[in-house]
Amino acid sequence: MKFVIASDLHGSAFWCGKLMEVIENEQPDRILLLGDLLYHGPRNDLPRDYAPKQVIPMLSRYADKILAIRGNCEAEVDQMVLPFPCMADYAVVNDQGLTIYMTHGHHASPDHLPALPEGSVFLSGHTHVKMDEVRNGIRCINPGSVSIPKDGSHSCMIYEDGEFRVRILEA
Repeated sequence: MKFVIASDLHGSAFWCGKLMEVIENEQPDRILLLGDLLYHGPRNDLPRDYAPKQVIPMLSRYADKILAIRGNCEAEVDQMVLPFPCMADYAVVNDQGLTIYMTHGHHASPDHLPALPEGSVFLSGHTHVKMDEVRNGIRCINPGSVSIPKDGSHSCMIYEDGEFRVRILEA
């Protein structure tokens, strides 16, 4: 299986367009979205080209491939405008015996892991900072932020053949 993994788009049409380029080039089997898709939230500055109404059709194009979970900025109205479920707190994906638990990170986090089998992957966003480290036998991965990075580079991840790699999005 091949996944494109992204978090924290925050309604940026510009950066969502860059993510769409990655999706077009990679042709993933699934797109895993870790929340905060449309709104910037009260603690964040407006991202470049903030235009949630433009992000909706970009994401909707891939509705049949998207597995999305709710971030702390999602609201019921988001589910009304998006043609794929986006309000679950977490989801679990299995690939070749690997358990991948995905959540936004504002409830469960690398500091407060759910009960997972050793060797599982815990995917989260929320901090806008890339991470890849093992804690208590669980690999904790954060793809960083598509639109409002707090570590200097806009990013997403590619998962393929059991490997995760960061993809930096260029302006």
